[in-house]
Amino acid sequence: MSSKFEIFKSPKNNQFYFHLKASNGQIILQSEGYTTKSNCSNGVQSVKKNAPSEKAYDKKPKYFNLKSLDNGQIIGTSQQYSSESARDNGVESVQKNAPIAEVVDLTVGA
Repeated sequence: MSSKFEIFKSPKNNQFYFHLKASNGQIILQSEGYTTKSNCSNGVQSVKKNAPSEKAYDKKPKYFNLKSLDNGQIIGTSQQYSSESARDNGVESVQKNAPIAEVVDLTVGA
């Protein structure tokens, strides 16, 4: 299994989200909610574009945010990690996986 972005719609608030799953199926990045699928897809493309740059990561002690280098907005947030080294492994995983991840739209036919 390779890494992939999954676009989905929340039944709670009718907003669109994406998450990036690593090849092991673990979610390594989650978006905020978007009002349209188009904006959500643009968010995925922004992650693909910004993920390789070390400057795009805002590292906190137990998680990180990925920010757009164009406007500084947060485009994805990681899960909570047990340590800074685990968090850094998460950053490396996003840097490696996001640019080549396929995009799967789970809202088709829903």
